[in-house]
Amino acid sequence: MRTENHQKNWNEIKTNDSWAIFKIMGEFVNGFESMSNIGPCVSIFGSARTKPNDKYYELAISVAKKISEHGYGVITGGGPGIMEAGNKGAHLAGGTSVGLNIDLPFEQHDNPYIDSDKSLDFDYFFVRKVMFVKYSQGFVVMPGGFGTLDELFEAMTLIQTHKIQQFPIILVGTEFWGGLMDWIKSTLLDAHHNISPTDLDLFHLVDTEDQVLQILDDFYNKANFSPNF
Repeated sequence: MRTENHQKNWNEIKTNDSWAIFKIMGEFVNGFESMSNIGPCVSIFGSARTKPNDKYYELAISVAKKISEHGYGVITGGGPGIMEAGNKGAHLAGGTSVGLNIDLPFEQHDNPYIDSDKSLDFDYFFVRKVMFVKYSQGFVVMPGGFGTLDELFEAMTLIQTHKIQQFPIILVGTEFWGGLMDWIKSTLLDAHHNISPTDLDLFHLVDTEDQVLQILDDFYNKANFSPNF
């Protein structure tokens, strides 16, 4: 009897997995159709827990405002904290402000600075991550937690393995990112040779909005805008 119940439960799981394919397809189709006409954008990542009085919140506003004034739209995860600051900066500059929201049990809620026609909702992290990578001409990575690190390292891995075209990955905040960068160089590269010296060229470490814009402009003076994948 117990074996029969286990088999029944397993069959139900397989059926649910099969039907989930259609929901996943729906998220991809909606995302592709919504994002394909927004023009060149830069994604800004960072902690949802960063408060409006934090210096990095203010810096994220300045970064987003600066790059929006120079013709780039801004994509964020749509939530509070650094994401809100990124959308706010784009909104203040009159630029494109996109939010890719995800259903989470805590922290996530839409911020008020997303363009009303550019707020997308996702249930699946992996679908949302494809949208970030496919439709971004650069990643600006502010201080954040696990989610921010996840986006950072996935992008570097995809570029490293030539699964996508290279685009600028810009870490903002030397005091925050400096220790991680030192570890990558001293441990991953020098001590264990787990990466190549050229992999250090996959990212930049800066502290100001002017430096962010300079890196983006320098890169795209030599390259064309085009979707990834």
